[in-house]
Amino acid sequence: MNALTITLGTIGVLLSLVCWYSFIGGALKMVKVVQIGQSAPDRWRPFFPRFKQMVIEFIAHTRMAKFRTVGWAHWLVMVGFLLGAIVWFEAYGQTFNPEFHWPIFGNWAIYHLVDEILGLGTVIGITTLIVIRQLNHPRLPVRLSRFGGSDFKAAYFVETVVLIEGLGMIFVKAGKIATYGHANPWTDFFTMNLAKLLPASAMMVAIFAFIKLMSGMIWLYIVGRNITWGVAWHRFSAFFNIYFKREDDGGVALGAAKPMMSKGKALTMDNVDPDTDTLGAGQIEDFSWKGWLDFTTCTECGRCQSQCPAWNTGKPLSPKLLIMSLRDHGYAKAPYLLAGGRKDMGGDEIGLVDADGNVNDAALAAIPEVARLEADRKLVGETVEGELAPVIDLETLWSCTNCGACVEQCPVDIEHVDHIIDMRRYQVLIESEFPSELAGLFKNLENKGNPWGQNSKDRLNWINEMDFEIPVYGKDADTFEDYEYLFWVGCAGAYEDRAKKTTKAVAELLATAGVKFMVLGADETCTGDSARRAGNEFLFQQLAMQNIEMLNSVFEGVEQKKRKIVVTCAHCFNALGNEYPEVGGDYEVVHHTQLLNRLVRQKKLIPVASVSEDITYHDPCFLGRHNKVYDAPRELMEASGAKLVEMPRHGERSMCCGAGGARMWMEENIGKRINVDRVDEALSTNPKKIATGCPFCRVMLNDGVTARQEQGKGEGVEVVDVAQLMLNSVTRLESSQLTENIKVIPREKAPVAAAPVVEEAAPAAEAAAPAATPAAPAAAGKGLAMKGLAKAPGKGLGMAGGAKAPGAKKAAPAAAEAPESAAPEAAPAAKPKGLGLAGGAKAPGGKGLQMKGAAKAPGAKAAAAPAPETAPEAAAPAAPAKPKGLGLASGAKAPGKGLQMKGGAKAPGAKAAEAPAAPAAPAPAAEAPPAPAAEAPKAAPVAKAGGLGFKSGAKAPGAKKAAPAAAAPAPVAEPVVEAAAPEAPVTEAPAAEAPKAPPVAKAGGLGFKSGAKAPGAKKAAPAAAAPAPVAEPVVEAAAPEAPATEAPTTEAPAAEAPAAPPAAKPGGLGFKAGAKAPGRKK
Repeated sequence: MNALTITLGTIGVLLSLVCWYSFIGGALKMVKVVQIGQSAPDRWRPFFPRFKQMVIEFIAHTRMAKFRTVGWAHWLVMVGFLLGAIVWFEAYGQTFNPEFHWPIFGNWAIYHLVDEILGLGTVIGITTLIVIRQLNHPRLPVRLSRFGGSDFKAAYFVETVVLIEGLGMIFVKAGKIATYGHANPWTDFFTMNLAKLLPASAMMVAIFAFIKLMSGMIWLYIVGRNITWGVAWHRFSAFFNIYFKREDDGGVALGAAKPMMSKGKALTMDNVDPDTDTLGAGQIEDFSWKGWLDFTTCTECGRCQSQCPAWNTGKPLSPKLLIMSLRDHGYAKAPYLLAGGRKDMGGDEIGLVDADGNVNDAALAAIPEVARLEADRKLVGETVEGELAPVIDLETLWSCTNCGACVEQCPVDIEHVDHIIDMRRYQVLIESEFPSELAGLFKNLENKGNPWGQNSKDRLNWINEMDFEIPVYGKDADTFEDYEYLFWVGCAGAYEDRAKKTTKAVAELLATAGVKFMVLGADETCTGDSARRAGNEFLFQQLAMQNIEMLNSVFEGVEQKKRKIVVTCAHCFNALGNEYPEVGGDYEVVHHTQLLNRLVRQKKLIPVASVSEDITYHDPCFLGRHNKVYDAPRELMEASGAKLVEMPRHGERSMCCGAGGARMWMEENIGKRINVDRVDEALSTNPKKIATGCPFCRVMLNDGVTARQEQGKGEGVEVVDVAQLMLNSVTRLESSQLTENIKVIPREKAPVAAAPVVEEAAPAAEAAAPAATPAAPAAAGKGLAMKGLAKAPGKGLGMAGGAKAPGAKKAAPAAAEAPESAAPEAAPAAKPKGLGLAGGAKAPGGKGLQMKGAAKAPGAKAAAAPAPETAPEAAAPAAPAKPKGLGLASGAKAPGKGLQMKGGAKAPGAKAAEAPAAPAAPAPAAEAPPAPAAEAPKAAPVAKAGGLGFKSGAKAPGAKKAAPAAAAPAPVAEPVVEAAAPEAPVTEAPAAEAPKAPPVAKAGGLGFKSGAKAPGAKKAAPAAAAPAPVAEPVVEAAAPEAPATEAPTTEAPAAEAPAAPPAAKPGGLGFKAGAKAPGRKK
């Protein structure tokens, strides 16, 4: 220690104080900025699984190892930076005293070995990364470099400092060995040889230590002043970003899309408050704090960019540049947001205002001008000359295919796809700004329940083309009992000719293997995948609840583990398996390649003929990356005898076909077509066939092959599904054998006992009938429960009289008007099941075309046949409480399907209510006292409407029109008496009074015009009043004063529906008034 070393040490300490101040200040500012984001309460727990996953990713480098060379090089640098900090802090003492070392362990051999390895590892690792960056420098065509668009200034600075730090560790140790000796060949194997080249000088050691110390201090100072340098800050923020990742089991943010969140709650059609909730992300502050942490953590490594199908085919979308743009905009706007600034949808200042609402100019002036300018920028929009450019261009946003390649490759678990979907949600639900092709998609999904706008009955066409019988639920089978799988055909599998080949192949293979399966046929509706990926979240929820209602009715009474669905579409597979559980649909969903592969292993499918062709396989994104199903299709191909030739990009790095993210329904107007690019890669393997496992992929690849064949390339190449390869390799059975293999013998039903016959009655007997049982309240269910007067979910095809709806039990025959024959009593009302809707209103998605009379819902027991007489009309329904919200006009009907059921139609799935009591008819011979009037069910009290706050009478999106809770009059029983007693008085049952019509609530909500509907809402259909029939029991001849009476045939009472409210003015997504809900029958 001398004057010079003391001077160096003092300078080092003083400068380091300034540097530490800059770094800590930057870190605190970063934390403040991240906290601007919305709440995300589900990211904190469970602690131990999340912490465990973070440690695994850190130590094993599982994300970085996807690029092997970069992976091990980065691991060396990471360890050198973290553990090397111990050696780095030692430099404080070495600048004062060159011989300084840590007390206690500073002279341990293991410490010297660690110091040696850290120094060498850091230098080797960072040198490798520098070389890789230069080899991939965008001086090449920019789209071929994953570093195109990255901040090279920040990258070069960080790389230089890390290299100096590594060299500093090596030279300080070598200088100490050269000056003081004490080398150990086991722990100093490199530096002892380097020391031979250095002079013995204590001052030299102090200078080396000062350089090592100050290089790190300069890094702290510069980085603290540039908090958007993700390439530097990720070494701190990455730990938190990995811990707070969406999936606490360690999975990436793929599979199900993130629910639409606002202020920490998942938004549904029922709980959304348009006055306080934000639908999607329309401004940077609408993202959650986890989103802001994502933007902050981006290392600009460009792995996502290198894998993105949009970027690689000339589209403007780069996941890396998108995240960087959001980060730069967010941090530039942060001073304005932290000062309390906020703008409304019209761009007017509503944050920095005084008590009178006037803008606080002084507070605005105190904000940096850059922040004020950023506050005026739109988050998403089109670039207009003379205006501030938006942060994200519309073409960039809609180029995404949701393939998930960016999320799969990101080393710090950034959730690109979730952020893109959130921005799309705002554009669709609030701005109504989306590609014109999507308007047709949304309309078809709402009106017809499929993207092509085809009729539901046409879903059965493929079955008619088969040589064997396939059971259809509601037509050939009334219950799922004794079946193993429900075959979900999907829209493409039912309507698209090429996809229908897959459907037929799978059906035949299942029948060959003896798997008992059924299909839904016309009762299937699109799962809503394209709607959700396009940003129309409420349309997805509507379709999902409709399907869940249908599936729950099919699986009613079936234990959870036996609720099995097999699908051929990767998008249906993902929606049913990953997204439906969020809204109450929990089933075991399996892809057809998984099931067929299992059947091959179980020797239920035995390949006998080898395909023996070179075939390449395309991994569907929503089967592979989103659901990690890679092996089953390949094992199935191998079993069929195919010679698999892999494309360069396969497995988790598979190139997208271009159909995901609703791109299936949009045109590509920029760059090379994604499907053509993928086909070019497939043709480079010289295959005879291209196999896949998704109908969307098949359509896109087939179109690409056709385009290339028109240019003379790929002659004879065919695109097939894996199931077709297996079908060609098994022994084909006769159609009669296939039918027999899947035939299920229905179980016998217990006979319904008839009511006993009354032979004789005491004089002046009463013709009494049981009082009607009040309707049981709807059972609470899972999912997105609708409020209001809800009808238990179910289905029903609106059959008049005693007609049987699909799946319902056989109706009891009407009682014959003959002596000593009695009509059976109606079954008591059962507690309905479903989505937990309040009494009276029909659940979203339920069918029913005005079920007349005693028409039954599927699964309900039959009521007795009606007698042909009418009862008085019911009064108007009671007034509900005043709702609030989206401001739909009075009577406006939100998306849903099903027309209002007439008369005594029951809630689907509920048992028939008991027949009301009938008063005695006039009798000339014997005086018969009147029967008591049936007590009509009490109308459930109407709770205050919440959620979207529709006006009086309007329904939540996806809900069916609620049947009025009117009390029906009791039908009158008129016994026929042959030996009549004189002067019998006639007494009629009083008609029950129904509630009054509801008042019209004040409109409000998401800025729709007065009377406009919410996006996707439908017009209300008027409901006709149905007269209640009167039962006329036959009474056997008896003594003059003792007539014998029989049990009357009864029918559930009918209630008159209120007059239809005025049609609402259409709004939202711009569908015409009167548009029907998905799958709704004409």
